Amino acid sequence: MGHGWGGCFSGGDVRVGGPPLEEPDPEVFSFAEPLPPWPPGGGFARGRMCIGGGELELAAATSFQKICTLSPRRRQRRCGSSVTFYRPVGVPEGFSLLGHYCQPNCRPLHGHLLVARACAPPASASPQPPPPPLCAPRDYTLVWEFCAGGLGGSGNRGNAGSCYGLNDAYFWVPVPPEGYRALGCLVTTEPHKPPLDEVACVRADLTDECEPHGSLLHLQLAQPSSSSDPCAAAFAVRGVRPVHRGMWGKGIGAGTFCCAADGSSPREQGMACLSNVELDLSAMPTLEQAHAVIQHYGPTLFFHPKEKYLPSSVSWYFKNGAALYRRGGEGGEEVDGEGSNLPGGGCNDGECWIDVPGSERGRAVCRGNIDSAELYAHVKPAMGGACTDVAMWVFCPFNGPARLKLGPVSLPLGKTGRHVGDWEHFTLRVSNLTGELMGVYYSQHSGGHWVDASALEYTAGNKPVAYSSRNGHASYAYPGVYLQGSAALGIGIRNDAARSRLFVDSSAKYRIVAAEYLGEGAVAEPQWLQFMREWGPTTVYKSRKAMEWMVGRLPVRLRCGAEKMLNKMPNELSSEEGPTGPKEKNNWEGDERW
Repeated sequence: MGHGWGGCFSGGDVRVGGPPLEEPDPEVFSFAEPLPPWPPGGGFARGRMCIGGGELELAAATSFQKICTLSPRRRQRRCGSSVTFYRPVGVPEGFSLLGHYCQPNCRPLHGHLLVARACAPPASASPQPPPPPLCAPRDYTLVWEFCAGGLGGSGNRGNAGSCYGLNDAYFWVPVPPEGYRALGCLVTTEPHKPPLDEVACVRADLTDECEPHGSLLHLQLAQPSSSSDPCAAAFAVRGVRPVHRGMWGKGIGAGTFCCAADGSSPREQGMACLSNVELDLSAMPTLEQAHAVIQHYGPTLFFHPKEKYLPSSVSWYFKNGAALYRRGGEGGEEVDGEGSNLPGGGCNDGECWIDVPGSERGRAVCRGNIDSAELYAHVKPAMGGACTDVAMWVFCPFNGPARLKLGPVSLPLGKTGRHVGDWEHFTLRVSNLTGELMGVYYSQHSGGHWVDASALEYTAGNKPVAYSSRNGHASYAYPGVYLQGSAALGIGIRNDAARSRLFVDSSAKYRIVAAEYLGEGAVAEPQWLQFMREWGPTTVYKSRKAMEWMVGRLPVRLRCGAEKMLNKMPNELSSEEGPTGPKEKNNWEGDERW
């Protein structure tokens, strides 16, 4: 989620309909309410954190000065919005920039760029002290240049022509000394190289591998009229994120960006991310601070006004009829409210599962009980301990049937999509340096996307909104109709999201069920969290076979296109295994899918 999370908060299911997004000049984002005084203790929200055994201290720059803006030509604007490049201002004394910042203009300015300074080296028995953790670059390489006044340029770095911005723009990559690595690019409006003290490079052993992610800007470059190359070059600006992410990942995104006109990656340009080499988690919140974070930022989760399958607490689910079934067993075993008699650990071996009775009692359980519902919070390190992720899991006893959108027509798919037990989640990402909410991840079926805090919808104070889709319970940042399938073809499973009187306030109705970084015993994990098997039986559907039969009977001229459309449909049309619990998901320890 680097570079102020601007270009990396993208993807997910596509909204259809509604007004087109506008691109106003970015204003500076501010939360509706000032941040609270966090409970005392530890290093959370103190504005500083140390990595590399204390050799390097990090701070967050959040105020910026505009350098220049670039926009696609009018005919290219479907490829991306305009973006603005910034240099941080008000950097604490003694701290060095690691690169400049960039974000799209379609949302308010909300940057979070890390800066660094060297600390006193730790005591060492070695007679040869290590090189300093920061060092000025020895030179700069010009990546590309844009001239506002017309055509021109030099060599293969040439000019893209006019109409991309009101200012000249020159993009530079620092050339680090041997044993050091650059972390970001610089932008100037003059052809002269930036001063060598404008940015610092970081000693290689304090860095981690990075990769490009997201698209901040994509400009199709003008080619000389004499060129016979049918494929025009493109200039791309992308975010930079660590390769090694997740709960125990050491990579730290500095918030910088990379750029190239030849498709080269930041790694090929010698760039890197920071690394919390010893995974010092002293900036993570205490348990009391984690509660305060949830109480301040916990989203309100709205369900669709026509939702029939509402959430419940796990305890309510067990107390009202859900039972444990074993392969070869007769009937189900009653489960207590905490699931203390559920088998824990191991793997999903198919030997047992949870189900509801087939009677009217079971149908009542499937409808849920929103009054009992609570969110189950997993608090964990992110971005090498520079951020805290609060993954908030919601449980619904039943997932309702799917509806298929075929252009302007919507068709119910009978029993397709119905299954017992449904675990969904959204995740808050909070800066451990500032205590500020940086964004929310909205999980949607097999994927999802991050939304920057500046682009969220809020209810009271600084509490964002999450919308749960009708029947399927995928989470979204805004109301609307979303497609799981092919938005271009207008075919897919409908996900309808809307506000209603059916909601759960996660800032009040939650329970922290895990926070491994605090140490064993700090949080009492419920036994049901250790149940690694399925929370519902496997369900087989006939929808895909029926649709394949229909496609096979179409005229030949229509059949090929229809088959391509069918291949775009989600696999869940055929069958669906019973869902597993939160600890079996790969994002429990890993990063979200973005």
